[in-house]
Amino acid sequence: MDLPPQFSSTLNPNPHPSPNVFLDPTSDSIPNLIQNPNSTTLSHYLSFSVPKKRRRGRSQRNPASFRLPLTLPTDSPSSSSSRAPASDEIIVINKEPKTEALIALSAGFPADSLTEEEIDAAVLPVIGGIEQVNYTLIRNHIIAKWRENVSNWVSKKTFLDYIPQHYHALLDSAYNYLVSHGYINFGVASTIKEKIPSESSKPSVIVVGAGLAGLAAARQLMRFGFKVTVLEGRKRAGGRVYTKKMEGGNRLCAAADLGGSVLTGTLGNPLGIVGRQLGELLHKVRDKCPLYCVDGRPVDPDTDVKVESAFNRMLDKASRLRQLMGEVSVDVSLGAALETFQQVFKDSVSDEELSLFNWHLANLEYANAGLLSNLSLAFWDQDDPYDMGGDHCFLPGGNGKLVQALAENVPILYEKTVHTIRYSGDGVQVIAGNQVFEGDMALCTVPLGVLKKGSIKFIPELPQRKLDGIKRLGFGLLNKVAMLFPHVFWEMDLDTFGHLSDDPSRRGEFFLFYSYATVAGGPLLIALVAGEAAHKFESMPPTDAVTRVLQILKGIYEPKGINVPEPIQTVCTRWGSDPFCFGSYSNVAVGASGDDYDILAESVGDGRLFFAGEATTRRYPATMHGAFLSGLREAANMAHHANIRTLKVKVDKAPSNAHSCASVLADLFREPDIEFGSFSIIFAHKNTDPKSPAILRVTFASVTF
Repeated sequence: MDLPPQFSSTLNPNPHPSPNVFLDPTSDSIPNLIQNPNSTTLSHYLSFSVPKKRRRGRSQRNPASFRLPLTLPTDSPSSSSSRAPASDEIIVINKEPKTEALIALSAGFPADSLTEEEIDAAVLPVIGGIEQVNYTLIRNHIIAKWRENVSNWVSKKTFLDYIPQHYHALLDSAYNYLVSHGYINFGVASTIKEKIPSESSKPSVIVVGAGLAGLAAARQLMRFGFKVTVLEGRKRAGGRVYTKKMEGGNRLCAAADLGGSVLTGTLGNPLGIVGRQLGELLHKVRDKCPLYCVDGRPVDPDTDVKVESAFNRMLDKASRLRQLMGEVSVDVSLGAALETFQQVFKDSVSDEELSLFNWHLANLEYANAGLLSNLSLAFWDQDDPYDMGGDHCFLPGGNGKLVQALAENVPILYEKTVHTIRYSGDGVQVIAGNQVFEGDMALCTVPLGVLKKGSIKFIPELPQRKLDGIKRLGFGLLNKVAMLFPHVFWEMDLDTFGHLSDDPSRRGEFFLFYSYATVAGGPLLIALVAGEAAHKFESMPPTDAVTRVLQILKGIYEPKGINVPEPIQTVCTRWGSDPFCFGSYSNVAVGASGDDYDILAESVGDGRLFFAGEATTRRYPATMHGAFLSGLREAANMAHHANIRTLKVKVDKAPSNAHSCASVLADLFREPDIEFGSFSIIFAHKNTDPKSPAILRVTFASVTF
């Protein structure tokens, strides 16, 4: 769903803002942080900063710092008169390995080591040493090479001409891993779509849900050669990503993102890459966000800075408190900690300062789609270290463009509400209405809210470990009021502005407005409803909601002499009442931890039933790109399990191979090259290398090994 940008409510870092701030779709916008890209020492480190999540609204906090050990030679191996042994030589691919390390980092890879997933996939026989350094350099280079032009399919042949032959095993390992796990060569470019075979050669797969996770997995599985069927309960694809076309008189129209709308961080964001493949220019959400008091007056700039600084210090205090509390903090809410600190200063602040402080609390509840009283003090921000860098952006025309492109030519059956999933060692049955769909495997991508409601019956029941994880994780709510006006009456140099409330229980009610006039195709405003107000909004009559929003807008603009017209069309969301999601996005509730995201991602039924979605990704929960990446992840897992079963079947069908091999060996050892005592040896005679292979037979008490 939506994640707010990093707000600077009174200070605009760009003194001359452009009304249309678009980013180049042909570039990942990696900053040039490299002063000396050709360092030769093992001890040289590259240090740079990755900002804390902007959706946390903590612009005053210090960024997290990462130090990357990089071992980088300066000279090409081909220019050296004496080559070191392959096992001791560090490969040189180009002159910018550190820049490539930054690009790999944006894709989720450490600069000079392996991820846990790579280790599990056995990309290297031995972890560590020069071989690992060379593997990571090759891996980083492949990622960077593809990012240069994401509309092209990068083949392994691209690298054969300049990667020495004795490194081709590492090239094979890195390339195969990146392709199979969806880190390169994914998306909707024509060269990638051409790789989808016309006929499936692998078992059938059923994907439950046509949201971003389901669509990403379906496309990837189709390219792998699986027969895919997607079952979607709605009449449309996209799930919680929904762009509605709003229309009015005088040919006015606008694209309103009623669900997920902000691409949070463009560096490495796979949806940003899909946007680039579509040739779209992303619109940077500008930092300037003026706030207005209850009566419509602009918030005093000095007061704004003072309260925001106090708010950030309070979050710092909460972080230190949880460190002091240790494991006890797991059972304490973030809200309880902040309330304790707030009480200390409550008597010394003005009403305006208190309302402003509550606005920041509402923004925090927006970021997490949850009440602060329900968020875990210990782990509410556990995903911060994995935040993707770069700007927060809108996709002009709405994210429905991404959904439409990803759904193209994917076999989706709409209005198929799944109510039962059976799984066993033989396969799966997915039941929607009175229809039964059978497959070799199934992928369940329904939102956490649906799992919490028990809308789908699993036979057999899911393991208790997974049921407990579903229960522990939180699933919050965010609602919106989208309004199409006859003309723009607000400032065109703004993408956001906020409004304060004097009632703490209503602090999240229309607290933030998004201006979509520059990207929606028409004069569109969207008001957000977060926290406790989002739940009350579910039962608020739409006419009352629109009346309240107009009161706020008139209070802000009419004192400036600006008339606020009646909207031509309005839409109010009810995500909490939607039977296909029952909420907006996940959070770490009291008693939960990041481990629960991993638990939800675990497959069951011996590799027959898999799970994807934003609530299954520990690193990127509550984001559109997190859902997308989880689909690519599970496509790789499903292909892996299918390959294991295929190999097992081949072994089971060929039990006579061992007997045949034994007969051949018995014939060979009738005349061994060397025989002494219980030992017999046969050399590879045609190879004069003293290190050539040999076969040794040892016999103990009539038993040969």
